[in-house]
Amino acid sequence: MTRPLLLLPGMMCDARLFFPQISVLSGKRAVMVAPMVGAESMAELARDVLANAPPRFALAGLSMGGILAMEIVRQAPERVEKLALLDTNPRAELSEVKARRTPQMEAVKAGRLREVMRDEMKPNYLVDSPQKPQTLDLCMDMALDLGPQVFLNQSIALRDRPDQQETLAAYKGKALVLCGRHDALCPVERHELMHDLLENSTLDIIENAGHLPTLEQPEHTTAALIRWLED
Repeated sequence: MTRPLLLLPGMMCDARLFFPQISVLSGKRAVMVAPMVGAESMAELARDVLANAPPRFALAGLSMGGILAMEIVRQAPERVEKLALLDTNPRAELSEVKARRTPQMEAVKAGRLREVMRDEMKPNYLVDSPQKPQTLDLCMDMALDLGPQVFLNQSIALRDRPDQQETLAAYKGKALVLCGRHDALCPVERHELMHDLLENSTLDIIENAGHLPTLEQPEHTTAALIRWLED
């Protein structure tokens, strides 16, 4: 039986983050993208996803989506047949990162979402390439379409998230840990940690990519997901 694939996008991203993968993978299985817009905690977001998800599924999340995927596994490991964690972090948020969130949130409340995304977040995501300006434009479009309240909700959920290392150590399903070689936000060593924690995992580092390999190196990322799904 071919299980459905549930995708969880990163902060201030939507299904367009996975468009190259959806266009290929949807030919062989049902592919769904869950919104992460209506709650201020990972636990509640996970409950919302599980309430609307199939009984059993393959689960892949990037960045905040990976953090949410870990919470879904914590709540309902028996429903997650396979797990893919892309450019993400199993640890609770560091105090210095929490401190940076407050001024960002205040700026967004004051109507400066575009400014925050442009100056403080998206430039750190990508490697330099001819496609970088186009990819940054897409990231901005996704963020502005989601809007300020989603930014605030997601910021709180990320700020208050729990450590999930024990969750990963307990998971027995087939897992893929993938990241861009030059991801400055969630560096390679975090993914080596997750690979070590996950009993049945493969580590795939995508060259010439930063934090968004689904868009920066779509063919290599899709190929890795196909191997994970079909193994």
